[in-house]
Amino acid sequence: MVQPLLKWAGGKRQLLPEITARFPVEFDRYHEPFVGGGAVFFHLEPSGGSINDLNDRLVTLYEVVRDRDPEELIAENRTHEHAEEYYYDARDEFNRLHEVDDKTAEQRLREASLFVYLNRTCFNGLYRENSSGEFNVPVGRYADPDWVQADRIRALHDVLQDTAIYNRDFEYVREEAEAGDLVYFDPPYEPVSTTADFTDYHAEGFDRDDQRRLRDLAVDLDGAGVSVVLSNSPPVADLYEGYDAFSVDVVGATRSINSDGDNRGEVAEVLITNVHPDEQRRTTLSEYG
Repeated sequence: MVQPLLKWAGGKRQLLPEITARFPVEFDRYHEPFVGGGAVFFHLEPSGGSINDLNDRLVTLYEVVRDRDPEELIAENRTHEHAEEYYYDARDEFNRLHEVDDKTAEQRLREASLFVYLNRTCFNGLYRENSSGEFNVPVGRYADPDWVQADRIRALHDVLQDTAIYNRDFEYVREEAEAGDLVYFDPPYEPVSTTADFTDYHAEGFDRDDQRRLRDLAVDLDGAGVSVVLSNSPPVADLYEGYDAFSVDVVGATRSINSDGDNRGEVAEVLITNVHPDEQRRTTLSEYG
């Protein structure tokens, strides 16, 4: 089991036992169209399949980790400093690089390194973009943050070798997944209230129509013999009513990353799957150390 490289709002480390317990005992390739911090993917260490995210900076990071010598990214990470002024200079550079088309290999390496540094030193590990697509999280307060992450970068480099990495709409998986494959969807969650919005990690957001498109895709994948597991917030459950192939369970998850400290703690989530109970892994907590 490999640990994720990034802190990530909505990350699934707390729910790993619940999620993977609903995976089929056997499957061919694994696909994760909303990979984010990749807690589930890196826990599984699958051989073959795909990951995807609309966040092109995140995709660049994973491509650099997969394709470059890991020692190059580690060396670049060592160049950063633990100082507030440096943080804001780094954030500005990160946003300037985002505006560059056709980046050179060295610019991509630098952007990936800045991503790791900012993620490990920003306020509460949040990733947030404003309407212009600029990363705008302020500096955090840490005594001794580790942004080098040498061991994790080396491990993730190995895990990603046989994985296709995309920066596309989630429906790419319609053509990518085949019968016998497993797809895990962890989309931006439908807000449970007007103040609980988990969609601002990307400037384009994710609305109710997108949730319906996702539901339709899940139904089509089920018809194609693909195993589907999906996590979301309770308001999405009604979209799957009337689809007998899918079961819906409510579970509790701990939120450690939230811009409002009073809103951290356990929240309800739903897990939706077409995997029959007799075919599920039903893993035990001992697997997670």
